[in-house]
Amino acid sequence: MKETETLKEAFENFTQNMIDCKDEQCSTTEEINLKDYPSYTEALYAQLIAPTQSGVFISRWDIKEIALVAGDSMTIQPRKRMFEMLMKYATNRDTMQRVLDALEAHIETKIEIYEECIEKFPASREIFEPQITKAKRTIGLFPRILEEYF
Repeated sequence: MKETETLKEAFENFTQNMIDCKDEQCSTTEEINLKDYPSYTEALYAQLIAPTQSGVFISRWDIKEIALVAGDSMTIQPRKRMFEMLMKYATNRDTMQRVLDALEAHIETKIEIYEECIEKFPASREIFEPQITKAKRTIGLFPRILEEYF
């Protein structure tokens, strides 16, 4: 009987935490430590390319376009490989700044699409608002990325 009560209490705590953290509000207040990863490429891949973290999906074609805008040309390959190639291109502060500027422009375009969807379909607000928040947080990481790695 005690185990059942303990399990019930744990479940209630879990569901309350889920309610409290609805729309990823809890994770947006946490400080992201990019130094917890084995390499800066791994850290950036985890924070920039994962849609659950960055708020936007970045396809292989998007990476190709970002690289082109930043001054690099690459072929279509698996996303992770393309991102690694992009990071090999960004070996100094100036090229990384160009990559981040191109990435920021791409994310801003996605945010505009999300906002347009919210405007046209108000019921979609609860879906797109958290993504917009994550995307803006991701853009906010760019100055830290330059400072920590260059």
